[in-house]
Order: sequence, then structure tokens, then C-alpha cells
Amino acid sequence: MPYWRLFYHIIWGTKQREPLIQFDFEASLHNVIAAKTTSLGAIVHAVGGIEDHVHLVASIPPKLSLSQFIGQVKGNSSHFVTHELNIPFAWQSEYGVVSFGGQNLDMVVKYVKNQRQHHAAKTTFRSLELTNPTEDEDAFT
Repeated sequence: MPYWRLFYHIIWGTKQREPLIQFDFEASLHNVIAAKTTSLGAIVHAVGGIEDHVHLVASIPPKLSLSQFIGQVKGNSSHFVTHELNIPFAWQSEYGVVSFGGQNLDMVVKYVKNQRQHHAAKTTFRSLELTNPTEDEDAFT
């Protein structure tokens, strides 16, 4: 088995950023995302979000294409909400992904686990909230 140490912060939103993620199934949705991530051979560090988007912090092995990995996780989680919970649901096609070093893992995990507090207090990190290439590119400076 090859050695790898790769860390990614991934974010994607609901279609048109509608507040579709209801509190009563949010934990189940996060569990489905974590389970699919694990089944693909990746390591889940954190899953979090609010009504209109989800964050995933994961270590994804280099044998997996990021776009295919994200597509499978999004597809599986959308299927869960639509077909198992019988709630009309869709993700936007875009997503954001940022790689980071292991020394930042604890900070990124805490950020994702405290999404509700960050959004309520308006203390979000712009660079960890981007999902669309038309958004402000200067957020990373």
C-alpha cells in the first residue's frame, strides 16, 4: 500500500442555495456522506454545514480522482434524501475544494464542526466557503 498524506476541505451547496437541509435529517445526511467517503477508501475528519451547504474534511487517496470522488459522494447523499427520505432535493453542480497541510487539520476540523456558530456570528473564512468559480478569486489572499 502506498504512503499518502493528503488533506482536503470540500464544500458544496444545495441547488440554488435553497435551505433544503432540514435540521431533523441533517445528522443522517452527514452520516451518509461520511459512510460513502469511507466506502471509497478515504478518511473522514469532519462533516458539517448549515441549511444550504455541506463541508467535508477528508483525506482522499491519490488513486481517486477528486471530481469522481466528490460526484459519488454528492450523488449518493442526494439519492438518500430524495429516495429514502422522500424529500425533493438536489445539489448544485459546482463545488469548492482546497488542499491544506496536516498542521492545519485541527483548525479546519473545528471550523467545519462549528458551521452554525460561524455563520451566525459572521466569522466564516471566505476561502473555505467558495463553491463557484465566479466568486471572488481574491478570497485566497
